[in-house]
Amino acid sequence: MTKRISPEQRYDELVDRWVEVGGVTPPGESAGFGSGSLRVNGKIFAMFVRGHLVVKLARARVDELVAAGEGARFDANKGTPMKEWLSLSETSRLDWAHLSGEAFTFVSGKDSPL
Repeated sequence: MTKRISPEQRYDELVDRWVEVGGVTPPGESAGFGSGSLRVNGKIFAMFVRGHLVVKLARARVDELVAAGEGARFDANKGTPMKEWLSLSETSRLDWAHLSGEAFTFVSGKDSPL
């Protein structure tokens, strides 16, 4: 039987993988919006918000994932969904490391090390 881990634990495991990568800043190193985020060279590429992994991707990729039912455009409680941010659905089976790697590449322009 496979042990289920909470989304919080999954994010903590993801953070543990990313903190080993040069240029990546872990959560807690900044205040305000994105304080729980992973950043590369100061830019947010992944964060954990309201129990969901949220990643920054190209608008076309977000459109594709939303259409496939993998998540929704992220809304930072301002009433307007953000075009380049995806909030992953709880039912999505997408690999968090791979998806955060896509976000890392999109934000940094570098190949993902994960």
